[in-house]
Amino acid sequence: MSMTNLKQGIAIFAIAISAKAIAQPLEGTLNWYNQEGQGMFTEKAYKYLKKKESKTVIVGVIDSGVDIEHKDLDGKIWVNSGEIAGNAIDDDNNGYIDDIHGWNFLGNAAGEHVNEARLEKTRILAALAPKYDGIDPNSIEKDAEYELYLKVKEEVSSGRAQFEQYMGMLDKLPEDAQNYIKSQMDYNLNVDFDDRSLIGDDPNDFSDINYGNADVEGPDALHGTHVSGIIGAIRGNALGGDGVAENVKIMVLRAVPNGDEFDKDIALAVRYAVDNGAEVINMSFGKAYSPHQKEVYEAFKYADSKGVLLIHAAGNDAKDIDVEPNYPTSMYSFQTEQLDHFVTIGASTKNKGSELVASFSNYGAKGVDVFAPGFEIFNAVPQSEYMNLQGTSMAAPMVAGAAAMLKSYFPKLTMKEIKKILYETSIKYPKVEGFAEKSVTGGVINIYKAAKVCKKLSKKLSKL
Repeated sequence: MSMTNLKQGIAIFAIAISAKAIAQPLEGTLNWYNQEGQGMFTEKAYKYLKKKESKTVIVGVIDSGVDIEHKDLDGKIWVNSGEIAGNAIDDDNNGYIDDIHGWNFLGNAAGEHVNEARLEKTRILAALAPKYDGIDPNSIEKDAEYELYLKVKEEVSSGRAQFEQYMGMLDKLPEDAQNYIKSQMDYNLNVDFDDRSLIGDDPNDFSDINYGNADVEGPDALHGTHVSGIIGAIRGNALGGDGVAENVKIMVLRAVPNGDEFDKDIALAVRYAVDNGAEVINMSFGKAYSPHQKEVYEAFKYADSKGVLLIHAAGNDAKDIDVEPNYPTSMYSFQTEQLDHFVTIGASTKNKGSELVASFSNYGAKGVDVFAPGFEIFNAVPQSEYMNLQGTSMAAPMVAGAAAMLKSYFPKLTMKEIKKILYETSIKYPKVEGFAEKSVTGGVINIYKAAKVCKKLSKKLSKL
């Protein structure tokens, strides 16, 4: 992590804390992302669709956990009708006991939770260090594994050195910045920290699914609650920012710790969501390394075969992911088949011109499909409170909500068709220099325009 990214991360934390509020009235820019201008024209779309019936769409949220009792998510959390709560029996025979609202892949049968985790590069270094540390480089065969070892060793060492600069001045920084730095040093970049022992399974064995528990909130549900609120928070109640989709149910898959997610948890969470009825899956996470790419890709292929739309955040490193991949991705080096239901989202702002793309957002003419609002997004956080957060993590659920909304009103359309329409109707900004080259579509999501095209196509299909 560069010093710039460190400062950016601390700044984001500061923004979040300063904007914390309880039941703050919905005024001005708080709901800007649903408005016209630089927003997605969501409100205009609802006016256009006001006399049309809708069906409920299930959205799987793979994230840090969700406060399922948040007042702005009341009635919006998925309930597994085939399961009886608290009887310690897998009533629906899906392999998960008491999974009423989803599953926690970061826990154990005793109800304990993993919250802090290492970065993937730290895990890789920990695995390779016993083989290469202290060995004469001249005696080692220079292969891909050894090169990877050298690379992650340098990155972890450099990262720790950067954070160590702040250790002597922690008391001068905001509390959340202090916690962020300590977390990096104690957990994320700590080779000796065992981030899997509590769960009790082998993260390299994808056949072993007998781990986790039904507590989908976990100890730190801020990120996942905010993401879920963007997708489906109650609309028009003047509390936090309105959810994009009105008629949705959030299926909670807790699989993202404070650190890098495990590939195994992500692959299993995707399969769980698909098998239990999700039509859209939001994935607001990412990392620079992925040791089990093929297993994750196979899970994506499974979702693809079932017509489930996968929405992924592009990442917040301000880099071109065509050059430096951010995992998971739709463009694996070994990949031979295109994923028709995978979308990568960059973050746009409420600003015009050169500031349209968020300064932190990743981009890519091939790797990022479309942009959506991800700047100063006011929405739900635990304990029925609200906060401003920003990142591509906020942009992805905008698109997940948009896809769910359109599917809700136009159920005969496939997710592949809805994806295509969202691409084609995205707002282009030809006067913003370089914007067209930052994504596949060169645009920002416009739900109103998409709804009009969906309606037209739906009528056409009904006549066939």
